[in-house]
Amino acid sequence: MYRSRNPALSDSTFDKSAYREAPWWDDRDSNMMTMEGTTEKTGILLIIIATTAIGTAMFMPETGFLALIGVIGGFILAMVIIFSGSTNPVMICSYSLCQGLFLGGVTWAYEQYFPGIGILAVVLTLGILGAMLTIYRAGLISWSKNLQIAVMSALTAILMIYLISFIGVFLGFEVPYIHEASPIGILFSVFVICIASLCLVADFDFIERGVERGAPKQLEWRAAFGLMVTLIWLYLEILELLAKVASRR
Repeated sequence: MYRSRNPALSDSTFDKSAYREAPWWDDRDSNMMTMEGTTEKTGILLIIIATTAIGTAMFMPETGFLALIGVIGGFILAMVIIFSGSTNPVMICSYSLCQGLFLGGVTWAYEQYFPGIGILAVVLTLGILGAMLTIYRAGLISWSKNLQIAVMSALTAILMIYLISFIGVFLGFEVPYIHEASPIGILFSVFVICIASLCLVADFDFIERGVERGAPKQLEWRAAFGLMVTLIWLYLEILELLAKVASRR
């Protein structure tokens, strides 16, 4: 099995022996994971994020401290979920709530300089999600070994660049171009968005194979969480790209 590059979805995620029987709130005719169930739970998490983000943005800057709590809380919950292998819907929904607070604050900050950028970023994110799902379901792209190696190499490079950039904030230097509205900066953002989009394909493929293996139903929550990790990253990268393009006008 080819591994997903999403840290929330590892090879052991769909190991049936690693989980107990489905809890009472998932007691349905079948205890097996389905695409429909995963889609439903993904929708629930999207609604939580969107509702919380809109509420936070509407009352900024008074809710600025909530955005800060969101980014810290979201990071902590993500680490706990990933490393504990949790499928707890309360914890996963709490993660989405925290991310909604964070995204609401970030979007509000961008809106102060570029009105309308938030809704455009949402439309583009959902558009890419729909397009990649359609392409995947049509069999036009598959998560092959070669594609996995290429995406993993690109992800490693992106992570190193962002890590160096983060360290530079404290040491007084910056990585040139990547955060600038120059042609190179814009091309870098486009490249990162392409890699994030391919990560969605990896997630689709991993989830589909989990369904085929008869993974337990509670893993639908974990699969939905994995998709959220990728979608949030994609949304943030699209926001930055739109800001770069708008600042050149």
